This record gives sequence, C-alpha cells and structure tokens, in this order.
Amino acid sequence: MLCALPFAFALGLCPDETVSGYADPATTWVLTELDGAPFAPRATITFPEEGVVTGDGPCNRFTATQSVPIPWIEIRQVVSTRRACPDLEAEARYFDALQEMTLVEVTLDVLLLSTVEGREMVFRAE
Repeated sequence: MLCALPFAFALGLCPDETVSGYADPATTWVLTELDGAPFAPRATITFPEEGVVTGDGPCNRFTATQSVPIPWIEIRQVVSTRRACPDLEAEARYFDALQEMTLVEVTLDVLLLSTVEGREMVFRAE
C-alpha cells in the first residue's frame, strides 16, 4: 500500500495517519492469537475508513472508533449487536482486549495490536 512508504505522508499522499491509512479498507483481519495462545472462535476486524473500526466477534457484529495516529491505536465506543451464542465468554475477552490495545503494526498480511505491558493480538489477512 502506498501509505506504508516512508515518503507518502511527506508528499501529502496519505492524509489519514491512523491505521485505516495503512491497512487496506477491503482487508478483513482474522484474529489468530490472543496473548500468545491460539484464538479458536472466529473474530475479525476491519478499518473501512478514517476513524471507523468494524468487525465480528464470535457472536456479534461491532463498530467502534479509532482516531490516534500510527503507531498508536485507541479503540473506543465499541457498540455491538446482542445475539447470544456459546462463545460469549470468548467474545467478551476479544472486545475487552481490543479496548486495551495501545500499539499497532501493519504488514502485508499481519496486523499486530499490543500493549507496552506485553499483551498481543495477532491478526492475519483473510
């Protein structure tokens, strides 16, 4: 993606300095690991436009806000649907972890969310 190039912001090619300016808006990222352990239920995240985060927990669809520049991330105002399913505990862990993450790294096929305390969420491009 053009915004990942070091000169892109200097040339004004990428006015969005948040993760949505670096992650392809068409990419769905699937959570594969949470704090070093495999995450079996399906959970996703996307960054469709500046300031917007969407995705699916194991049970419910969600939307949230994110407005700080890379390398930081601050996922706030998480709103989700309210369907019940057997994976509600895993979903609560997913949503709680998302809101604790403070750093983000994006490569071609990996999205890493982390905290300075060592928590990590590893997502792979679908």
